[in-house]
Amino acid sequence: MTLPSLLLVPGAWHKPEHLRLLIDDLSGIDVHTVALTSSGDDPKTLGDMYSDAAAIKSAVEAIDGPVVVVAHSYGGIPATQALVATPNVKRIVYLAAFQLDAGDSLLSSVGGSPAPWWEVHRQEGVGDFLTVTGPVDVFYGDVDGGVAEKAAAALGFQSYAATTQELTAVAWQTIPSTYIICEADKAIPPFAQELFSKRANRTLRLESSHSPFLSRPSVLAQLIKHELTLA
Repeated sequence: MTLPSLLLVPGAWHKPEHLRLLIDDLSGIDVHTVALTSSGDDPKTLGDMYSDAAAIKSAVEAIDGPVVVVAHSYGGIPATQALVATPNVKRIVYLAAFQLDAGDSLLSSVGGSPAPWWEVHRQEGVGDFLTVTGPVDVFYGDVDGGVAEKAAAALGFQSYAATTQELTAVAWQTIPSTYIICEADKAIPPFAQELFSKRANRTLRLESSHSPFLSRPSVLAQLIKHELTLA
């Protein structure tokens, strides 16, 4: 049985390099990643949710054959936007992610106010952008200390605009989806994930922080491999 290719979409502030431990545990799978335009090391060059969606769509179209997309956290929003009318995408896996509907944005889905751990920066000529207060605690509560510190140091800036832009297309309405709830998550409370997961066809649970790709990569890899067999 030939399994589909896999496209991994990181969340806000994160980069493909944060997914390396997970990729290492996905041996034998054709794994691709995409760097989101809304996250990066230079706040002057950050894109937004719609350019993230364009990057995801381009990454999918560059893969020959069927694809399963795994989107983490904020990455679920541009993935939802991007994957409408992508016939080679066979399943979307939302990993502690925002599985939203048309007209929703990240900010609207959390009540309209920035999270207390967001630091909003406003610089003339740059545009508003975000950093994180206490990322080790928020994202990596069950991650090995050295790994967590290295991951926190590699975080980029995040476009504020990307959190306010509304979905105009909803891929999970036509593509089967799986939601993985992270039950010890401090970034997206599990009760919110429960609500998002009601839009998915399947729901799985993982006893982990917001970042199981760092804390439980082998367990997460096994879950993902099973989802590939369903595509």
